[in-house]
Amino acid sequence: MNYDALLVVSFGGPEGMDEVMPFLENVVRGRNVPRERLLGVAQHYEMFGGVSPINQQNRNLIAALKEELRTNGPSLPIYWGNRNWHPLLADTVRQMATDGIKNALAFVTSAYSSFSSCRQYRQNIADAQAAVGPWSPQIEKLRAFYNHPLFVEANVNRIGQAYSQLNGDVEHLAFTAHSIPESMAAKCDYAIQLEETGRLIADTLGVRNWKVVYQSRSGSPSQPWLGPDICEHLKQLEGLRTVVVAPIGFVSDHMEVVYDLDVEAQQFAQELGINLVRAATAGTHPSFVKMIRELILEHVDNAPARFLGSRGPVHFICPADCCLPG
Repeated sequence: MNYDALLVVSFGGPEGMDEVMPFLENVVRGRNVPRERLLGVAQHYEMFGGVSPINQQNRNLIAALKEELRTNGPSLPIYWGNRNWHPLLADTVRQMATDGIKNALAFVTSAYSSFSSCRQYRQNIADAQAAVGPWSPQIEKLRAFYNHPLFVEANVNRIGQAYSQLNGDVEHLAFTAHSIPESMAAKCDYAIQLEETGRLIADTLGVRNWKVVYQSRSGSPSQPWLGPDICEHLKQLEGLRTVVVAPIGFVSDHMEVVYDLDVEAQQFAQELGINLVRAATAGTHPSFVKMIRELILEHVDNAPARFLGSRGPVHFICPADCCLPG
């Protein structure tokens, strides 16, 4: 098939206090979330002027990716649409149709397989296509990339930079990812993939004292979610002097990264006497940008799917029972 565009699909975030509550209402639409909970989360955004870093980081990623494709090909225009805030996915797909785009590839800013990070995005794309109607372009999602060599390389480099801030004197490495309900985790490979990514990174760095932990859980306290939480884990590390936290579950900074790690976990670590350094996300690391191009070439040129470890590349077409909501 001849592809004529790339669509970057992401979560979205507010860029001012007047956008915070409408954004949060979009995030929880259809779920019975108390307004008090939303107001509590809104206070996290207020600490940053109501601006989530994710939109600007996506702009930066798109700019870097445009340069990568301009230099090395393939030559594809890049569009950007979000699940929860402007530019909204349906508006972007409508613009693509207006521009005459027929067959596009979609890069979703999530490396792992779960309902929230994969299947739901596929449904978001399908809903946007349905809203646009028969003139909507065909859109194929690029595969999950948790074990792609260049994704691992980008994270290894970011963590290496964090280690250098502690002069290499690091007693523990904690990998974090957004927690999900255990019922959802039982129907996908999310936790397994995170453990594999952590192992691949740790093996490359020669680190033995590491663990995958979770952050940013929400929902009813009575519902089991993946754990341990990062702060619970830090409590278990009391007595250590230096810890690096690497949010490998995120490819760019979300509010969950800059608040839950840089504020909440950092403050807790200080109370425990732990010098905690947070590694940067993949962001616009050159290896990560090159990886996206390689994922595109798997479709455009039938290039082989590169991966590390023994699990192989994730499928392009999801089975009907893949990544159910739980």
